[in-house]
Amino acid sequence: MTTALPVVVIGAGPVGLAAAAHLVQQGIEPLVLEAGPHAGATVREWSHVRLFSAWGEVIDPAAEKLLAPTGWVRPDAAAYPSGGDWAEQYLQPLAEILGSKVRYDTRVTGVSRLGRNRIVDADRATQPFTVQVRNADGSEERILAQAVIDASGTWTRPSPVGGNGLPALGEKAAADRISYRVPDLIDPAVRARYAGRRTAVVGTGASAFTTLAMLADLSSSGDGAGTHAVWVLRRGISGSTFGGGSADQLPARGALGLAAKAAVDAGHADAVTGFRTEAVERHADGRIVLVAEDGRRLDPVDEVVVLTGFRPDHSFLEELRLGLDERLQAPTQLAPLIDPNQHSCGTVYPHGHRELSHPEPGVYLVGMKSYGRAPTFLAMTGYEQVRSVAAAIAGDLDAADNVELTLPDTGVCGGAGLFDTPDATAAGSCCTPSPAAAPAPQLVHITVAARDLPQAETSPSGGCCGS
Repeated sequence: MTTALPVVVIGAGPVGLAAAAHLVQQGIEPLVLEAGPHAGATVREWSHVRLFSAWGEVIDPAAEKLLAPTGWVRPDAAAYPSGGDWAEQYLQPLAEILGSKVRYDTRVTGVSRLGRNRIVDADRATQPFTVQVRNADGSEERILAQAVIDASGTWTRPSPVGGNGLPALGEKAAADRISYRVPDLIDPAVRARYAGRRTAVVGTGASAFTTLAMLADLSSSGDGAGTHAVWVLRRGISGSTFGGGSADQLPARGALGLAAKAAVDAGHADAVTGFRTEAVERHADGRIVLVAEDGRRLDPVDEVVVLTGFRPDHSFLEELRLGLDERLQAPTQLAPLIDPNQHSCGTVYPHGHRELSHPEPGVYLVGMKSYGRAPTFLAMTGYEQVRSVAAAIAGDLDAADNVELTLPDTGVCGGAGLFDTPDATAAGSCCTPSPAAAPAPQLVHITVAARDLPQAETSPSGGCCGS
């Protein structure tokens, strides 16, 4: 019987490990397959940044129950961890408790039904899943599973700079001058790449806010004279551009938007609105010129930081029958609840196994991957998702359907807070709603009184809490 088989969990990030903890709590054997060499491999790639969610919001209850008997010391619930803290103080100890239930350097390359490709109907639902993997030594194997929980996140697929969702013409050729991650300006080599130079920052989320604030701080430092940013927005500037400000129920998230506004106010960055990039060209001196769909050309920049979100990779699931929304690439029943045109983190309806289900029974996309291209994800959402899914796999539908979740409202979701800022609510709100308008594309110099700029860090868009 398939119930004797493990449940395969793809990804040993925060939500993947939480899924394993909930399965253990249900008496079900999990097998977590992680492509990287450590637990939280993706989180470690932004280990220098600090989340805007406090420790109390990023520890899963079932995981804590596994950790408590081991002498694990729970971090201060009100403190804000960095990505490195999250990985070292929580994810790695949790993975160690799970022991052989977590396999590293194991990349999932395909998932199907045993003996059944995508088009075969006969006895399909009674067959176990077969999960094909590639190990570090290049060898391949297949693992049978009663169910599959995909918590692999979206980190590996950043969206391009092109305004139509495709790479801009010349984008790939200019790869040496383009980054799709918030730069780690603590690293001397990375700092030297941006210090004293002109950088285009494309995007309007938490990652873009952080990069603007970081570059502003660099420009004020001894080694950063001449550092300047050009903030490229596809839309205009409105009352909601900088997030929830002091009205945000996650204070560190609100302060992040205020720091970005302060960077523009102080003249460390210019904002270019209504600019949808069509092409990336090389200037005669080797610098980069961004060209918009309407023909406008920005002055040359030395570097481009593209922070336009992430998108899921479904390629290794192509033999499964997934039901995905045509816009968000999220599960069909979940998509209307998380549409970023309608929802912030706090207005997302609590959801569980039913909203995460697909035409292929027994397969679930959870965590950041379940949100597809929507950036409104928080870790606590993922923890409640996997609690419900684990209960459903165990056959406890009453528990699985009893989904309860209260999320903080307002602001831009899915990023991190200010780095080492003790009072994130000190600044006033920048974000009183204004009437909707469609301003003409323009170069904007905002000259409000400058504020002292705190250091700021962020995780990838949506990544503070991704899997």
